[in-house]
Amino acid sequence: MPYRVALLCGGDSPEREVSLKGGAAVKKALLSLGHEVAVFDPPRDLPRLAERAAEFDAAFLVLHGPGGEDGTIQGFLDSLGLPYQGAGVLGSALAIHKGLSRLLYQAAGLPVPPGEVFSAREREGIPDFCAALGYPVVVKPASQGSSLGLSVVRGPEELPSALSQAFALDREVVVEKFLSGREITVGVLGDAALPVVEIIPRESDHFDYRTKYTPGAAQEICPAEIPEDLSRKAKEYALSAHQALRLRHYSRTDMIIHEGEIYLLETNTIPGMTETSLLPLSARAAGLSFEELVERLLLMALEG
Repeated sequence: MPYRVALLCGGDSPEREVSLKGGAAVKKALLSLGHEVAVFDPPRDLPRLAERAAEFDAAFLVLHGPGGEDGTIQGFLDSLGLPYQGAGVLGSALAIHKGLSRLLYQAAGLPVPPGEVFSAREREGIPDFCAALGYPVVVKPASQGSSLGLSVVRGPEELPSALSQAFALDREVVVEKFLSGREITVGVLGDAALPVVEIIPRESDHFDYRTKYTPGAAQEICPAEIPEDLSRKAKEYALSAHQALRLRHYSRTDMIIHEGEIYLLETNTIPGMTETSLLPLSARAAGLSFEELVERLLLMALEG
């Protein structure tokens, strides 16, 4: 059955270009499935969407970062009575804040790297904390996606620059012990975990923004070539994180295997949706084409 879909992409976060690229891929898939699609870019189109809301059966979100994954647009759509795929207001707000998600992971018994959240007024205490934690450390904004503003700090001389970069994007930062190891990510679709993806950066020691969006900068292997017990544990952790953060429909949780143990890093509530993004890659390994994944997500939105 064809549906009328309001596709939201773009936004005004630093991930705008990634969102537009994913939106184009989703639009192509929706049209190929026979649905009607109208595209809305939140910075300029929300009044128009509010006026036309009754024309649509559902919204499809391909927005990333603040304004897209933090509950803001979700609350707007709730007020219009327009269903959408993915987390609601609460889950979106919890998952985008890496400090809150760390606490919820830990409450659910999930391991995270040692670390703390610091506000701008607590900045002076960060050097002592890092010295006690031991270098290298990771400094990242509390509420950004795609590793924006993330720095691996090898020593105290690199810390001021990393903090300036992170605080330029957020009022709070997360400081964690840098754990070396194999980077993996696990998608959740419905009530099942998808095959594990391993990410091997070719030009960096971690999966930073440039590596994520530069063709050929990383090798992605799915299913990941890791022991079966670790694969099973990673899937269990992804499902537990999904539940702990009060999410629905789908998500993708990034992790690292360090000295034989898996540590959770963050959960994405609107994973990238280009045809080569990580969630579509793992869905394809599970037997779902990109079009089938998009259709599944649309039906989830309609079902609530």
